[in-house]
Amino acid sequence: MDDRLQAVDAYIESHLPGWMEELTRLCAVPSVSARHEGIPECAALCAELIGRRGFDVRVHQTGGHPVVLGHAPGRSERTMLLYNHYDVQPPEPLELWESPPFEAQIRDGAIYARGSKDDKGELVARLAALDALRTVDDGYPCGLTWLVEGEEEVSSVHLPDFVERHRDQLRVQGAIWEEGGVDADGAFSLALGVRGLLYIELHVEASARDGHSGMANLIPNAAWRLVWALSTLKGPDERIRIPGFYDGVTGPTPRQRELIGGQDTSEDEEALRRAFGLTRLLGGRTGAEAVGGAAFDPTCNIAGIGSGYQGEGSKTVIPARASAKLDFRLVPGQDPRDITQKLRAHLDAEGFEDVRIEVLGGERAGVVDPDDPLVAATLETSKEVYGKTPRTSPLIGGTTPIFLFTEEGVPVVSPGVGYGGNQAHSPNEHMRLEDFRRAARHIARVLLRFGEL
Repeated sequence: MDDRLQAVDAYIESHLPGWMEELTRLCAVPSVSARHEGIPECAALCAELIGRRGFDVRVHQTGGHPVVLGHAPGRSERTMLLYNHYDVQPPEPLELWESPPFEAQIRDGAIYARGSKDDKGELVARLAALDALRTVDDGYPCGLTWLVEGEEEVSSVHLPDFVERHRDQLRVQGAIWEEGGVDADGAFSLALGVRGLLYIELHVEASARDGHSGMANLIPNAAWRLVWALSTLKGPDERIRIPGFYDGVTGPTPRQRELIGGQDTSEDEEALRRAFGLTRLLGGRTGAEAVGGAAFDPTCNIAGIGSGYQGEGSKTVIPARASAKLDFRLVPGQDPRDITQKLRAHLDAEGFEDVRIEVLGGERAGVVDPDDPLVAATLETSKEVYGKTPRTSPLIGGTTPIFLFTEEGVPVVSPGVGYGGNQAHSPNEHMRLEDFRRAARHIARVLLRFGEL
């Protein structure tokens, strides 16, 4: 390790309290995008923190939540994009939190709060890497463009339009995306692709008002109507029954199959079974091809259903209205707009013309060339930080809008603070302090190598 890297690591090790104070400030702003809470305040705070690092930063208004965009020069003519989001998931159920979700607490070597990992902890880890580089090298090794949005947790509805309108300010040669981390064995894990998403809500209105259940053979029931419609979408074999849904789905490429085949999924399988109290995974999936390649199978998931009386005790009513939230995780070759049209046609053909579709968000899948030099640099530098052979996944189950840049030929990597037990999106979300230190060290190395490519 050269003297510069030693100095970077020493700086990160000795300045942790200051970054935890900044993260505590960020987590104290309840920026729940689904409820539009704390959004302007959190965008302004992000701009303040980024501006302190020498960025020319501005908060841009959109048709939804503001986007923070900043630029800083570096020694190389190459520019790296840093993408984060400042919005978070709702904290409920509150009774399961061991400490208030928006009052960060450090205990047992971790910091607990909503957003402490996803995605405010990731953002502050980048601040730490930049502080170290700026101090040790008196500047940045490459140009930097930092984009922080406030709608990632609600499908980044307005980001595509923003990126298109600001494409000239977003000309970059690489991107460090929102989050990453280590696998169950403590080795750096790099995702080289994400699935797309279509999030919808189905609505049924069967009558003008709820009725007495004694008239259940005279008045239509919206809940039954919705259940019957839902039952046409997927069978017990997990196969989605919308005609044309699988059109364009090609499965993994030979190179992606090679990466899948090189995985040992046994620890991941055990961790999933233990975390969710299962004796086996859905459909009996096991092994690298079935588990490691599961992300290449698109899904139709019921995220929530609401209708009728759901309070304590009994109430004999016929629900007038019913609704269900669904998300479709899409794979390369599928487009959310096309799937929406096919869903509409399917419901109509099945006699459910009255079931209304409300589209809440949609994104295409994005994939990265596994042989790109930035990917190689990220994997190589991870060995210095984590001391283990890194792991790559050609496609993961989640969604984030990397397609906005991968479709422009920009390689995307994700060094970060995560591990399998972060409980992001759940009560007691947290980030381990050691993961923060290592992520900051890794990000600094990636930026140094990128400036030399």
